Amino acid sequence: MVNLTPVAVNKVREILEAQNPMPKGLRLSVVGGGCSGFSYSMAFENTPNMLDKTYQYDGLKVYVDQASLLYLDGAEVDYVETLEGSGFKFNNPQVKSTCGCGSSFSV
Repeated sequence: MVNLTPVAVNKVREILEAQNPMPKGLRLSVVGGGCSGFSYSMAFENTPNMLDKTYQYDGLKVYVDQASLLYLDGAEVDYVETLEGSGFKFNNPQVKSTCGCGSSFSV
């Protein structure tokens, strides 16, 4: 299962509601690439695939494809604001190492 913190859900909703037309939900996925092998991807989704796992967080629909679910199972997505900047942060217990910049990982 993938978890979104309440702060992340509120931020996604805020961004989602600013879109015109408003997308149906959010897609979380893992894509190949980056210096460590994999990267996280977040995108708005209008047409989920038949085999997607759909999660609901206080009315927000989040879609994850079957392949990405293997890497995201147990992960938590949060939204953080620090002096260095703000953004979504993936806390994934399956990650064995990350690259120096923190934008890709290996399992």
